[in-house]
Amino acid sequence: MAATGVVVLRYAHAFASAAGKSGLDVAAAQQQMGDFATTLNGSRELREILENPSIPADQKLAVLDGLAAKLGLMREVRNFIAVMMDHQRLCDLNEIIAAYDAIAEAGQGLAEAEITTAFDLNEDDRKELEAQVAKLAGGKVRVSYKLDNALLGGAVVRIGSTIYDGSVRGSLEQLRQTLVSA
Repeated sequence: MAATGVVVLRYAHAFASAAGKSGLDVAAAQQQMGDFATTLNGSRELREILENPSIPADQKLAVLDGLAAKLGLMREVRNFIAVMMDHQRLCDLNEIIAAYDAIAEAGQGLAEAEITTAFDLNEDDRKELEAQVAKLAGGKVRVSYKLDNALLGGAVVRIGSTIYDGSVRGSLEQLRQTLVSA
C-alpha cells in the first residue's frame, strides 16, 4: 500500500509540527527516524510483526518499546512511529522521513542545490562555487554535483525550481536564439 504524496506530506508535517512544539533537536530526530528505518528495512521479521494487521496492537507496541529503548528513541519519535504503525503506514516510512527531512531543512534555511559541470572541479573551485550558490539561495545550501560533458564548460545550477545556466552550451543556445529572432 503505497502512500500518495499528500498522505506522505501530511504525516511529515504532523511530525514536524509535533517536533517543533516539543523543541526537539531536528538533527537528533532525523537521525533517530533514520536509525529506526534502517533497523526496520534490515529485518524482514520485524516488518512482518509491525506491519501485520492480525497481530494485536499491544504486542506490536511492546516490540516497538523494546526497540525504542535499544535505539534510544526520544518519546516523540517513538510515539510518531506508533501512530504510523497504528494507521498501517510503516510501509511509507522512508518517503515520510524524506519529506520530513526536506521540511526540517527548509525550516533551518537550508536549500538543496544541484550543480552540473562539464568536468570535475577541484576543492577550491567547489568552495568558491558553493559560496556563490549560497548567496543566490540566500542562505546555507547542501550541494550535489553532476557531470555533463555536453555543457562544454561553465556550470548549470538548480536551486529548487530555479535554474541558473552559466554553461557554454547555454550561452551558445542564447546566441542562436538571438540570431534566429533577429
